Amino acid sequence: MAKKATKKKAAPARPQLGDNVEILSAGEVIESPITDTLETNYMPYAMSVIVSRALPEIDGFKPAHRKLLYTMYGMGLLKGARTKSANIVGSTMHLNPHGDAAIYDTMVRMGRSNESLLVPFVDSKGNFGKAYSRDMAYAAARYTEAKLEPVCEELFRDIDKDTVDFVPNYDGTTTEPTMLPVTFPTILANNTLGIAVGMASNICSFNLVELCNATIALMKDDQADLAQLMPAPDFVGGGSILYDAAEMQNVLEKGRGSIRVRAQWAYDKENNCIDITRIPPTTTVEAIMDKITELVKLGKIREISDMRDETDLNGLKLTIDLKRGQDPDKLMARLFKATPLEDSFACNFNVLIGGQPRVLGVRQILLEWIAFRSECVRRRTYYDLQGKQKRLHLLRGLEAILLDIDKAIEIVRNTAEESEVVPNLMIGFGIDEVQAEYVAEIKLRHLNREYILKRTEEIEELEKAIADLEDVLKRPARIRKIIMNELGDVAKKYGSPRKTEILYDLPDDSAADEQNEIPDYPVTVFFTREGYFKKITPQSLRMSGEQKLKDGDEVVYTKETTNSAELLFFTNHAQVYKSRASEFADTKASVLGDYVASKLEMEEGEVPLFMTVTVDYRGYMLFFYQNGKCAKIPLASYMTKQNRRKLLKAYSDKEKLAAMLHIEEETELAVFTSGGTGGPRLILVGSALIPEKATRDTAGINMVTLKKNARIAKVRPAAGLELKDPHRYRVRTLPAAGALLRQEDTTEQMSL
Repeated sequence: MAKKATKKKAAPARPQLGDNVEILSAGEVIESPITDTLETNYMPYAMSVIVSRALPEIDGFKPAHRKLLYTMYGMGLLKGARTKSANIVGSTMHLNPHGDAAIYDTMVRMGRSNESLLVPFVDSKGNFGKAYSRDMAYAAARYTEAKLEPVCEELFRDIDKDTVDFVPNYDGTTTEPTMLPVTFPTILANNTLGIAVGMASNICSFNLVELCNATIALMKDDQADLAQLMPAPDFVGGGSILYDAAEMQNVLEKGRGSIRVRAQWAYDKENNCIDITRIPPTTTVEAIMDKITELVKLGKIREISDMRDETDLNGLKLTIDLKRGQDPDKLMARLFKATPLEDSFACNFNVLIGGQPRVLGVRQILLEWIAFRSECVRRRTYYDLQGKQKRLHLLRGLEAILLDIDKAIEIVRNTAEESEVVPNLMIGFGIDEVQAEYVAEIKLRHLNREYILKRTEEIEELEKAIADLEDVLKRPARIRKIIMNELGDVAKKYGSPRKTEILYDLPDDSAADEQNEIPDYPVTVFFTREGYFKKITPQSLRMSGEQKLKDGDEVVYTKETTNSAELLFFTNHAQVYKSRASEFADTKASVLGDYVASKLEMEEGEVPLFMTVTVDYRGYMLFFYQNGKCAKIPLASYMTKQNRRKLLKAYSDKEKLAAMLHIEEETELAVFTSGGTGGPRLILVGSALIPEKATRDTAGINMVTLKKNARIAKVRPAAGLELKDPHRYRVRTLPAAGALLRQEDTTEQMSL
């Protein structure tokens, strides 16, 4: 008998969930308004980044820095010996669970040997890298050691006296401070960069002595002239600040502005080289060398024979060897203009105040810090007051007992049970339970005259101290005086001279104009249909024979100009590439020349269609389309202040292009059409009739009324055309259809 077939039960899709588990709405697409997604997902993330990660608070620290420093303080690294960085990183993860790499990177930046901070907080030992070097990487945490710098004593002073609030850490196993009770404005003592969501912060550092003195002056007069007290920032890497009073005033009052910083250098006459020892804080040695190398390769800098990085244990040193007879001052002026040897620090003083991001000037930040520090001092004073009041309360009870020691001894001796000693003392002397507990714990050896006299004197001292502390709490002026004394001590103990010099007399940059430094001499330029470019000097051209070209290629553009002229190459991707004749090497007629698409690193499949030369961007570009339209664009529309090398949307690509033409002044144009009924036509029209457009990629205006299947074939200046009756083809209004080309004029048209 055949066995009955049994139906196999399908295995559950997710066996780990169990057989009877069903996920509601599994596999369904749920539509949700984008506003709900932003509110429930994006906004919490954005606020978390802003409030808990990227922006510093008024104590000068982001959460990552604060957690690390507090962990090191708890490990006893303020007074003790250094320990392995890996040990510090591991301990910090109790407060900061974002991974060891992020924690160690934070500690490296705060290290003295990294030279990122003007007032470093970590005493580092080992390779911590250098902030001014992109390639000088720091060693792993297992190889380096660290402890806190002595200045960190000012960060944690009286932190155990309830000066700041503490909150539980991420898993509730310990607590951490919400801010540090810093005794000086650390928020402005070091550079701070933070990139949040929709906002950022970039705070520059100021000299510690100037900062403390300015804060003291501001506490005396909130309208004090900060420009006299702290005239400019002070960067750890030094350099020279090109002082701009208007920009500096914006930084001091509004928290925004741009500060120009340039490198410091010296000329070694004996070795004919330039030694650069200080660079701006926004760049690195490698970035500077890369830019100088690029300029040398392009031929813009010809005075340099060699360049090398000689940075060692003594500090940064970038050496540039000069060719014989070169002027180092002129070379440095050009390098300042063309390389990161001169750069700008963009200030954006965005700080969290009460959990809200605010962009404040230096004055407002210092006033906020004064308010924060005043609250810390007030809380510390109140904590000390409470401690002394408790001590006085205990001594008052002891005083009552000591006046009649025999009675106290008798009460204790006659008490049957130990638990009744405290209540009996309370009844016998009229003291409270706390005082009675304190008295009951006194050792028998202390019941002597000396002990009694000392405690009596302590009561008098406590009463005076309590009165003084109460006076401090009542008088804000005394709190300000305490803060000013602390600031004076910090400036005296940890202050140092400025590292960044201030140049009030700005150097004349006219001599450093890059264009004036380009060797200028007559040249003739050639551009071929296949996209090859040649630049030949008159002497070489006179000695040359026929131009060498690829098979089937021909020269379509020739012009006599100078080596400093600008070249514009319009491509089939509706883009224009800008260059200078000086960027192409002088050549001869016997070579093919430079292939422009490769030289200018054009996109794949992109080739130049048209080239024009200009020195002042005078005239117009005319774009003729096969559908009869024409766009007239001022050549000045392609001029940029930033000297960009490529511009998008150089012309409209919505219609097929028929011709391009550059005219330096208004002139008469000859427009040929073909393909229509009746044969080819010709229009002679003044370019002044074509209105100019401001937008480069405009579609243009209707210029030619085309017959069916007709199109614009060619366009050229009318000068040089030999026509029997030119008035036949001239038009006074647009659009126009033109006139049929006569037989006697066809020969001329065909020869174009």
